Amino acid sequence: MKKTAILLMIITILSKILGFVREITLSYFYGASYISDAYLIALTIPGSIFAFISTGISTGYIPMYSNILKNKGIKEAEKFTNNIINLLFIVSTIIILIVVIFTQPIVKIFASGFTGKTLDLAIRFTRVSIFSIYFIGLMYIFNSYLQLKNNFIAPAFNGFPFNMITIIIIALSAKINVAILSVGSVLAYAFQFLYLLPFIRAKKYRYQLIFDIRDEHLKKLLFLALPVIIGVSVNQINVIIDRTIASQIAIGGISALNYAQRLNGFIQGIFVVSIATVMYPAISKMAADHNIEGLKKSIIDGIASISLMVIPATFGAMIFAQPIVKLLFGRGAFNKEALSMTSIALFFYSIGMIGFGFREILSRAFYSMQDTKTPMMNAALSMVLNIILNLILSKILGIGGLALSTSISAIFSTILLFINLRKKVGPLGIKRFSITFIKIFISSLFMGIIAKSSYNRLLMMLEDNLSILISIGIGALVYAVIIYFMKIPEVDKMIQIIKGKFKKVKV
Repeated sequence: MKKTAILLMIITILSKILGFVREITLSYFYGASYISDAYLIALTIPGSIFAFISTGISTGYIPMYSNILKNKGIKEAEKFTNNIINLLFIVSTIIILIVVIFTQPIVKIFASGFTGKTLDLAIRFTRVSIFSIYFIGLMYIFNSYLQLKNNFIAPAFNGFPFNMITIIIIALSAKINVAILSVGSVLAYAFQFLYLLPFIRAKKYRYQLIFDIRDEHLKKLLFLALPVIIGVSVNQINVIIDRTIASQIAIGGISALNYAQRLNGFIQGIFVVSIATVMYPAISKMAADHNIEGLKKSIIDGIASISLMVIPATFGAMIFAQPIVKLLFGRGAFNKEALSMTSIALFFYSIGMIGFGFREILSRAFYSMQDTKTPMMNAALSMVLNIILNLILSKILGIGGLALSTSISAIFSTILLFINLRKKVGPLGIKRFSITFIKIFISSLFMGIIAKSSYNRLLMMLEDNLSILISIGIGALVYAVIIYFMKIPEVDKMIQIIKGKFKKVKV
C-alpha cells in the first residue's frame, strides 16, 4: 500500500503542478475580477449540485461492489455497476433541465452578491457548463471501479487532460471571446472521461442498458449513499455560504477564496487524497472480512503518514502565505488587492489543513464499515458551526474570516469523528500516535524558524521569488534531517522502501 501511495503522490504532484498552471493562467488573464468570479461560479454550480450525488453513490459503491463480488460473483457486480451508471444518466438529465430553466435563481443562491454584468455573465456560463455533469458522474463511478481493480494510476492521471484543455481554453478566451470559457469546461470534463475509457475496457468492463430500480443492491446502495449525500451536500452548503458572503464583501472575493483553496488543496491532493485513495478499498475489504484490528492499524498508519507531510506544510503555508501567493499568482491582471485577499485566505485555511486531512481518513473508515450516518451527523454539526462563525468572523476579518471559519469547523468535525470511531471499534492506539505527532510538530516548528530566518537574510541579497524558493528548500532539507533522527516508524518504513528500490535498480 505504501509503495502505491508514494507513486500516487508523485503523479499527484505533477497533476497539481499542472493544476497550478491552470490557476496561474486564469489569474494572469483575468486576475480577481467579475469575469473570474462569474466563471468560477459557473464551474462551482455543476460541481456542487452533482458532486454530492456522485460522491454519495461512489463512496457506497466500493464497499458494496466488494460485498457483491465476494458473495455473488463478478457478473452480479458488473450488473450492479451498469445499473448505477444508467441511474446517474437519468438523474443528470433531470438536473440539467432544472438548471437551464431556473438558471438565474440558482446563480443567485450560489452568489447572492452578483448583479449587472457579473450576474448576466454567470447565467450565460452556467447554462453551458451544467452539461459537464454527464461526465462528472461517470468519472466518479469509473475512478472507483478502476481502484477496485487495483488500478490507481490511471485515475490519478485523469487530471492532466482536464488541466491541459482548461489552460488552452482560458488563453484562447482572452484572445477570441470570453464566452468560450464555459464551453471549455465541458470539453475538459469530456476529455477526462474519454481518457479513462481504454483503461476501463482493459478491465473487461462492458456497458449494458440495465436499469432495475427494484434491484436489492441498488436499494441498499441508495440507503448507504443517502447519509453521504446529505453529509456532502452539507459541505457544499458551506461552499455556497462562503462564496455568497465573499461576493458581498468584495469584487474578486470569490476568486481570492478559490485561489487560496487551490493552494491549500495542493497539499491535500498530494498527501491526503493519495493515501486515502489507496487505503479505502483495502479497509473496505478488511471491514467485509471483519478484520477490525487490521482496519484500525491501517487508519492510524494513514493518519501518521498524513501528519508527516501536512504538519510541516501547515507551518510553511502560514509563515510564507504572502510570498507564496506572490510567487505563484503575482503577475498579469493579479493586482495588489487580489494578492492581499488571497494571502489572508491562505493563512487562515492553513490552520485547518490537518483537520481536513484527518477528516478524510476518518470518514472513509466509517464508510468502509457501511456506517454513513455518523459522518453525516458530524458534517451537519460542522456546517452549523461554520455558518455561525462565518457571520461573526467575516465582519471582523473579511475574506480571512470565511477561511478561518472553515478551518475551525474542520478541526471540530475531526475531533468528533475520532471520538465516534473509538466508541465504534475500541481503542485506536492514539497514545502511540501522539508520540509521533509531537515529534513531527517539534520538527516542523524548527523547520519553520530556520526557513523564516533564512528568508529574512536572503531578502537583503536576492529578489523575493528567489528568496522564497531557496528558503523553502532549506526548510525542507532541515525537516528531512530532523525527522530522520527522530525514530518515527513511518519515516523508517519509507526509507526502507526507497532503499529497496535502489537495490533493485543496482541488480
